[in-house]
Amino acid sequence: MYFFRKKDPNRPTNINIKIMHFINALAIAIFLAGIIYKLIQWLTK
Repeated sequence: MYFFRKKDPNRPTNINIKIMHFINALAIAIFLAGIIYKLIQWLTK
């Protein structure tokens, strides 16, 4: 469960967390692209 909240100004921005979020988003994008590719392949055969 994700909770959306405002950025805490007291908390320092951690570069490792930023990298982790970027890799996570990239992985989700590649996963979705793969599913869409497979669906198109399956529908057009």
